[in-house]
Amino acid sequence: MSDVIVLKDLQANTAYEYQAGWFSPLSPTHTVATVQELPLQWPRTLYCLRTQAAEPGAPRAYIVGSCRYLRITGGVPSLPGLGDRTFAGINRVAALADPPISAVLMTGDQVYLDDLNKFAPDRTYHDVLFKYRTVFSQPHIARLMSEVPTYMMLDDHEIEDNWPANRTLNDDILYANAMSAYELYQASHSPAHELLRDGTINKALKRYWYTFAHGDIEWFVTDSRTQRNLSPGDRRILNEVQERALLQWLVQSSARVKFVVTSVMFYPDSKWNDGDAWQAFPDQRLRLLEALRRERIRNVIFVSGDVHGSMTSRLRHSQDPEFEVNTIVSSPLCNSRLLPYAKASDFIFDAPMARVESGEYRYELTSNVVSQDNFARLHVTAQSVQVIFHDRDGNPLQTVEIALR
Repeated sequence: MSDVIVLKDLQANTAYEYQAGWFSPLSPTHTVATVQELPLQWPRTLYCLRTQAAEPGAPRAYIVGSCRYLRITGGVPSLPGLGDRTFAGINRVAALADPPISAVLMTGDQVYLDDLNKFAPDRTYHDVLFKYRTVFSQPHIARLMSEVPTYMMLDDHEIEDNWPANRTLNDDILYANAMSAYELYQASHSPAHELLRDGTINKALKRYWYTFAHGDIEWFVTDSRTQRNLSPGDRRILNEVQERALLQWLVQSSARVKFVVTSVMFYPDSKWNDGDAWQAFPDQRLRLLEALRRERIRNVIFVSGDVHGSMTSRLRHSQDPEFEVNTIVSSPLCNSRLLPYAKASDFIFDAPMARVESGEYRYELTSNVVSQDNFARLHVTAQSVQVIFHDRDGNPLQTVEIALR
């Protein structure tokens, strides 16, 4: 029950109302002609969406979040309203947002197919699809996604914990089922799909990573999960093609702000390195940083989730005062009671992240670490990116200002 309709020639910065109707051809003897005679069923709900403002320099606002846990046991969801409460909070913030929310970025773990590898993880296609339908049909997330553009990227729990490091020979069917469902319910409405000349999308996906732009603000949403190379001689979290595309985009884009989404943290590094985040791929991370410094690329912000704690941090170079890269981490939308929240003491702040001949890369926290269910609202202006972390009811917790240069 998932499909994509392409709407063309819409006006910029315009509100459009829409409805979605359906019919039910229950008889297997229906033909094309008889199906056309079936009555459409129209729900009472009238939806509204607003297209993007086109002019460069306009202020923009975004919602960022990750990690929405929902346990389902024996076909029954456990406390589904607990996670959906956060989306009710997002809807409250979106209703009052000025400027309007341009998009919601869900950066990973929108579903937990593995149920933390403890409680009968979903492996059959039937169970995987049921998990997706249950998660996305909760009333508040359904309302949010019907009104605000939503961009997604998978992380490990869309498959299983710490994928592919924990992959076994018996996981081929699991992977096929998980990625088929991911394509249906998440990748289907992303720009990863090629738009065909007849106005439809090419449903055959060549890759999961993608880019999009709103005026002069651009986003590169990386796939930091399915293209990993864990070989000791050439460890990569992004394959060669994606790394090359990211570097080309960073160098050639004229955007005033460049957001790079990576489902796992770019930095800060954890005191307990489990081999899953960028910390475990130091050579590739350093190549990106050296390219940013060498090319004098400014206003690059890495956006991620994963760690069940939210924060902002800043990376600098000891001998290059012009270099600065910021990160925004937003997680979780809804935590499991079996997992702790991250705290500042979990991360390494008293040692350089990397050393090169020209100096050291060092980072610092620029916010408190939020250790509760939360989401982030980004307000982008000509001068700064303001990051407001909200609790699950939409109440502001703290505000951080990232100055643009």
